[in-house]
Amino acid sequence: MFAVVKTGGKQYRVAENQIMIIEKIMGESGAAHTFEDVLLLEDGSKITVGAPRVEGAKVVASIVEQTKGDKVIIFKKTRRHTYRRTKGHRQELTVLRVQQIARPGDAVRPVEARVKKTPVQATVESSAAPTKSAAKSTPAVKKTAAKAKSKE
Repeated sequence: MFAVVKTGGKQYRVAENQIMIIEKIMGESGAAHTFEDVLLLEDGSKITVGAPRVEGAKVVASIVEQTKGDKVIIFKKTRRHTYRRTKGHRQELTVLRVQQIARPGDAVRPVEARVKKTPVQATVESSAAPTKSAAKSTPAVKKTAAKAKSKE
């Protein structure tokens, strides 16, 4: 079963348990978001096309994380006039996991609050690197000990 939903001026083909990355929508990690603009529903061999949308159909998704996309560099230049401008942009994005595709008349299940740590969060928490102050204090002790030995 899949559906076509419209959000952020774009259309996305989604299926249950699929991860999708869309333009930013407001919400915390683990919160539910319901898409009501369902343009098409496919259930086995039955296809329902909306005019313009399928009334009563919903797609329920949970927010996995809020993130930013890759940096896009905008560079403008005019030859022989010493005109150069560089600008960058990072689009804010939302990562969603589709929980349920509800047909017209189906009951919407409550979304489970499954918050998974992103790979970045997992590596930051698992790394046990010493802090800068601890790293600086160790060489300072060695230097003072070496100076004390040389004075004796």
